[in-house]
Amino acid sequence: MADFTPEQMRRMHDFAEQLAELAEHHEDQWKVQTTDGQIFLTMMSPTAPHGLNVVRLRRQIEAQTPEVMAVTGTNMGDPHTGLTKVPDLMVIAEEDTDDSAKVINSRDVLMVVEVVSWTNSLTDIRDKLYDYPRMGVPVYVVVDPRKDKKTVTVHSDPSAGPDGIRFRKSVPYAFGDSVKAGRWTLDTSSLKSYPAEW
Repeated sequence: MADFTPEQMRRMHDFAEQLAELAEHHEDQWKVQTTDGQIFLTMMSPTAPHGLNVVRLRRQIEAQTPEVMAVTGTNMGDPHTGLTKVPDLMVIAEEDTDDSAKVINSRDVLMVVEVVSWTNSLTDIRDKLYDYPRMGVPVYVVVDPRKDKKTVTVHSDPSAGPDGIRFRKSVPYAFGDSVKAGRWTLDTSSLKSYPAEW
């Protein structure tokens, strides 16, 4: 992990915001995210199984807790670390939303769900697993629809240790299981895996 001054973090954040504003006016969809002094610009090309899995999970979450919003494709930032992400799905209490903010404060987020991309899996299963606990996200659900995986892993209990702030609990499930994630129970029987030829 790189050591940056608050001023360096502010400058990186400002630059990432400028990139995000440029990306909004481009014909393709882009994600602008930061981690440890690096800015990642990723062109999004979501597949049908990816998008459908996100929608199916969002509907379940909102049906169980009408007082929350399950938001997709929205910027999330952490004022403490300066890290920024665009999760597939983040859950926030509706009373904590700020319609005038550029980003959702990660410290207000109740849960993040990422559906692993078939082209860039390490971002979700390694990088974000490292960043989300440092951003104050209490529950991180990783849905992996790749044909050799078909798993859902719930990471929780972020706390400090000799290796820094990490999720201290990880519970693996298979597609079809009933998954306990924070206050939600997710039925994964409707989740679809990526086609075998991918």
